[in-house]
Amino acid sequence: MGKKHVIQKTEKELIQENEKMEARAQKEAPQTAPLSGQIKEGRVYIASSYNNTVLTLTDAKGNVLAWSSAGSIGFKGTKKSTPFAASKIAEGLTQTIKKIGIQKISVFVKGVGSGRESAIRSLAGRGFEITSIADVTPIPHNGCRPPKARRV
Repeated sequence: MGKKHVIQKTEKELIQENEKMEARAQKEAPQTAPLSGQIKEGRVYIASSYNNTVLTLTDAKGNVLAWSSAGSIGFKGTKKSTPFAASKIAEGLTQTIKKIGIQKISVFVKGVGSGRESAIRSLAGRGFEITSIADVTPIPHNGCRPPKARRV
């Protein structure tokens, strides 16, 4: 085994590399959310499945401002789909909503999990003006094509 050579960069090279990285970051950065206080209305999407509950906060146009899920808070396994976990998610999201300055929210619920009701109740209990609650769970109109008849 030979000696390992560590390449030392000069200050000038480090500054140039830093400028390149900043320029690339500004070019690739998405449009930032408006400053707090400018947004008065928002939407909260609750996606509740048998395995997890996810809450997403968006502005009126649909740009995501914040999100939270039972797994991201620290619940594991079957505890993620409980009503208690959903209420804890809503509590965490309400702090973000208050920081942003949103007063009116519209709630859109999707899915069949047990966290639907408790998430809505938790949001309602935090003092927001809920303008509407809509269930946007997809419903199959005619379903999949049934399997062909079994021949014995």
